[in-house]
Amino acid sequence: MVNFRKYISSVAVLASGLFLAQSTVSAVLYSQAYDNQKSSLNLPSPITALAEKTVLSAKELVDINVNTMMTDPVLKNATWGFVVYDPKTKKVVSSYNENTPLVPASTTKLLTTETAMSMLGENYRWNTQLEYSGTVDENGVLNGNLYLVGSGDPSLGTNKAGAWAYREIISDFKEGLSREGIKKVNGDIIIQTALFKGNISKLPENVVWLENNNYYLPAGTTREINPANEKLIVKKGNGFSTEKKFFYVSPYNNQMVYADVYEGNGTLTTKLPDAPAFLANSFRTTLVKSGIPVTGKVTPKMTDAHPENRKLVSVYKSPTLSDIIFYTNQHSDNGLAEALLKTVGFQSLGDQTTESGRKVVTAHLQEEGFDMLGLNYIDGSGLSRNNHVTPISQAKFLTSLMNEKYYATYLNSLPVGGQSGTLKRMFNGAGNGQVFAKTGTLNKVKTLAGYLKTNSGKTLVFSLMVNNYAGSVDMVKKRMERILEPALDL
Repeated sequence: MVNFRKYISSVAVLASGLFLAQSTVSAVLYSQAYDNQKSSLNLPSPITALAEKTVLSAKELVDINVNTMMTDPVLKNATWGFVVYDPKTKKVVSSYNENTPLVPASTTKLLTTETAMSMLGENYRWNTQLEYSGTVDENGVLNGNLYLVGSGDPSLGTNKAGAWAYREIISDFKEGLSREGIKKVNGDIIIQTALFKGNISKLPENVVWLENNNYYLPAGTTREINPANEKLIVKKGNGFSTEKKFFYVSPYNNQMVYADVYEGNGTLTTKLPDAPAFLANSFRTTLVKSGIPVTGKVTPKMTDAHPENRKLVSVYKSPTLSDIIFYTNQHSDNGLAEALLKTVGFQSLGDQTTESGRKVVTAHLQEEGFDMLGLNYIDGSGLSRNNHVTPISQAKFLTSLMNEKYYATYLNSLPVGGQSGTLKRMFNGAGNGQVFAKTGTLNKVKTLAGYLKTNSGKTLVFSLMVNNYAGSVDMVKKRMERILEPALDL
């Protein structure tokens, strides 16, 4: 915390009129009337602001802003932490509660996506293959089975990150059958994938189901139901709990989760994770409608002790991992982040569970010298409130990435203040195009961590996490902008 007394002697040299115009920083910056103003985030008198910048350094202005936030009605009863870190000198420039473990919300995705990029490489892709067994006779009848062999592609059929839609994949697979001369399938369409084969039977700890229109829904098979049309029903007034009034029900798992606060209009659209089942059923329907009969059914076969000899017909390749990570961080996509967590778990431990993913990520972070003190890594997306991390560990982690060969790609994946992703509506004035950071939002949690390009061209690293604030999330965003604005002059 900064000591205001050390600034008195330098401020005293200013004309008394300027000193009176400045008044108290907290009274000017944090009154309710100021929140409603549409003016810039500088101090109200341009002359005062100029005089202040002449007398005080950028670091001192950052420290003053941090100190005055402590009495701000939005933050004074909150638990929050802040750090600006210089990656060249390896020193803290300014900080507050930098060693306090806080709920990071979606800034957790920084850890998940970096681990995936480090372990799998920027150009990693998931393959979904069409194969067939048996023989094709002179009439074009396949006496055998079609196989859809998946590898856990989290973008399958979603159009995310440039991924193909289901209809495009199906069209390509259909052309593959045409090249093989197949006009009828006398057999089944078998779904075979070693990844993500089990239904989610246990909910992650303390999951928040609603976060900025992104929803996390554990679910089983789609049973020919289009994931895009699936509804997560939200019911009010349950009779099972006297303390909590709302609950969310998955129609597939028959599980119930209680919540303190209801946010939504009663029916929420979500995506289901069982994309291969939908792809296989849609593929069968398309073949039949186009005059290619399929006598058998769609059936899963996750493991095969005695596999048939099969011929490869066509391969659909997902977008690259760098494309997936770009989409994940820009849109704060929870589903993709959780899939990345399971992918690294499977690649390292041969098990596609969240628990394996957690082990792999934490082991990777420890190996890379991450400050594990205060870290509690529960899920890949940051939806759990049981996630905890300290601001200083986030800042040092982001600093370490600057030495990695994939740093430029990773930096490019982060939203840019005033320009892209979840930061498009922040830093529209000062900081526009200079803040590269991952955002995080849960109920009464707002976080921001990333890189800051100063006006002099220097790169600084920062972390700012606010838990249990008062007021609205927009109010907290304004405070974040005010804290970081003078750091642009560092």
